[in-house]
Amino acid sequence: MVKVGDNIKAISPYKPGKPISEVERELGLTSAIKLASNENPTGVSPKVKEALINAVSELNYYPDGNAYYLKNAIVEYHKTKGEEIKFEEVFVGNGSNEVIDIAIRTLIKGDEEVVLSEQGFVAYELILKAADIKMKLVPQTKDHVVDIDGLIAAVTPKTKMICLINPNNPTGTYYPKAQFEKLLKAVPQEVILVVDEAYFDFADAPDYPNGFDYRNMHPNMIICRTLSKAFGLSGIRLGYAVSTPEIVDYMNRVREPFNTNLLAQVAGIAAFKDTDYLKNAIKVNKEGKEYLYKEFNRLGIEYLPTQGNFMLFKVGEAQTSGRDCYDYLLHKGVIVRPVANYGFPNWLRLSIGLKEQNETFIKYFEEFLKTIR
Repeated sequence: MVKVGDNIKAISPYKPGKPISEVERELGLTSAIKLASNENPTGVSPKVKEALINAVSELNYYPDGNAYYLKNAIVEYHKTKGEEIKFEEVFVGNGSNEVIDIAIRTLIKGDEEVVLSEQGFVAYELILKAADIKMKLVPQTKDHVVDIDGLIAAVTPKTKMICLINPNNPTGTYYPKAQFEKLLKAVPQEVILVVDEAYFDFADAPDYPNGFDYRNMHPNMIICRTLSKAFGLSGIRLGYAVSTPEIVDYMNRVREPFNTNLLAQVAGIAAFKDTDYLKNAIKVNKEGKEYLYKEFNRLGIEYLPTQGNFMLFKVGEAQTSGRDCYDYLLHKGVIVRPVANYGFPNWLRLSIGLKEQNETFIKYFEEFLKTIR
């Protein structure tokens, strides 16, 4: 028998959804629709495809360990948005998950604590448990929003880091500028703020705070972004953070020497240059969101307005209604995400798809509702 720490034994492994091909094989389907993982439904950027094809002949070489050209592409991309960052302030990783993991493992030690919200992205709790780091989980507000006042109240002299997810996953809700500014003024300067903005590009609320606008208000901030969502590169696994040169330097000491592969770097550089693809992805998401709002209202379904590319909606009052609806849709070839593990047993999370995909979901969801009403 292998001996491991109690912290490892206590972890429930992350359970990803099954591949579409496997669902089709098991259920005898031919055209399943995956609306479960908050992926970009518009496909891959043509510029990214071309760049990847051209790079295949170089796969016998190691990638650039410092991701020189990719980091410069990130700097230039933010410059076009009026956000001035320096090369030495950029950290890249194998998805923003790895960026967060490295930040936590690098910066937390001993009995230092991390404060974060309940019902947020499950990866945070998995990372903290695996590293045996103490955490304080703050319940969300009654309307399923990150409780900024609760986070502030949870800070003690042992607090080393606060993790913020905006918009939040799986709820899609957000904390506004006024609340973020309140936290920045209240939290001690030495506390590190991890600001996870994976779904930033989809956020359209006028009072949604862009972390880059607040870097001068708090010296120890780590702003995390990903190319998995709006940029359509979930399969590549590429994310990045912008922080102080000091924090980035320490994180670079902990990361693997080649933590972003050659194709990921090439794809990222091309993706940042394809502004037309990005604009279209945001447009498709907004149109899909408005359609789903309209349909959920027509069906009398409770849902949470979203700032991401997904929606959380309540299926029914029974504690099994989420799983029952998931199973029904699955057998119709529509894959959504159960969220009982987040404390929402009678809700489901739906990734916003293409027009036809959204319409197919509504068709079968309405069928299911007729079986329980």
